[in-house]
Amino acid sequence: MLPTETPFPHIALLLPLHSTIFASAAEAVQQGFFAAANYKSQLLPVHVYSDFDENSNVVTAYRQAIANGARAVVGPLTRNGVSALAAEKDIPVPTLALNIVEGQFAPQLYFFGMAVEAEARQVAQLAKQHGLHQAIIITTHTQLSQRMQAAFEEEWTGPANNVDRGILREIEYTDDPAVFADIAGITDTMVFLAADAEKARLIRPYLPNKLPVYATSQIFVGNDNILTNYDLNGIRFVDMPWLLQPDHPAVMIYPRANPPLSADRERLYALGIDSFRLIQLMLANKINAALPLDGVSGQIQLSDHNFQHMAIPAVFAQGHAQLPDAPAAPTSQMFPDKAINTP
Repeated sequence: MLPTETPFPHIALLLPLHSTIFASAAEAVQQGFFAAANYKSQLLPVHVYSDFDENSNVVTAYRQAIANGARAVVGPLTRNGVSALAAEKDIPVPTLALNIVEGQFAPQLYFFGMAVEAEARQVAQLAKQHGLHQAIIITTHTQLSQRMQAAFEEEWTGPANNVDRGILREIEYTDDPAVFADIAGITDTMVFLAADAEKARLIRPYLPNKLPVYATSQIFVGNDNILTNYDLNGIRFVDMPWLLQPDHPAVMIYPRANPPLSADRERLYALGIDSFRLIQLMLANKINAALPLDGVSGQIQLSDHNFQHMAIPAVFAQGHAQLPDAPAAPTSQMFPDKAINTP
């Protein structure tokens, strides 16, 4: 960390790079942030602050960055770290926290994260657009699954509905497929799979083909293992353009991580890219003029200090995740000679 005796104007990037739990995620964000910074010429250099504990002294690190001359701050990354910073009333420079918390905040504090609840709500909206009226929700015994379930139910049955929509059943999967024995293909009914990729691959074969199945990005771990992904065929989900649209103009201009990252780390890399773009707009006081922003994480809008990125719909077809209107992947893509290593 720089001493306070030598302040200079810079953008401070607060990331837990030395954390035993969060270092890998922080490194992916840092890679994406610098990929965007190196692509676009900028007036302010970036300095990384990592010698702190997001559970105990993140505010001290933030104050140190300000004392060192930071004109803008990006971070912290974890929910605990963001909560600690959000409790501060004195936020003197544009600050973009990389997680989402609720409450009342200082005017210059904004949030940008990857809340799975937002995806679950978007999946509910997508199923509504497809004319479905009843939902069967399948959960697993994890906190993340329960968060997805709660967000989906709130959006699906909330007061904003002008059509009667209900929850037909809620099923908790505990590795016993017998719980799916009496599920039938009912007209106007969908399944929301509040599960990760591993559980989804176990569950999908037991669901009737006539039932449309929806999920969040948690089921997508990349298109490298086509044979494994065959178990997910037909599932609709939402995810970032960074993973689903490599030929999108907003995606093509930024370099990919080398070596390639796992899908969850690629999402954090994309978060890093878009966070750099947002902090530049905040510094220039051009947020209102620039939004909605065509980001690599999705179209970005601002709502009550929260930058929200809209994921895009996708579907598994022949073991390949693709846009709903895309042609099936050619055989050369489905069975590549060499699979990419994803740590």
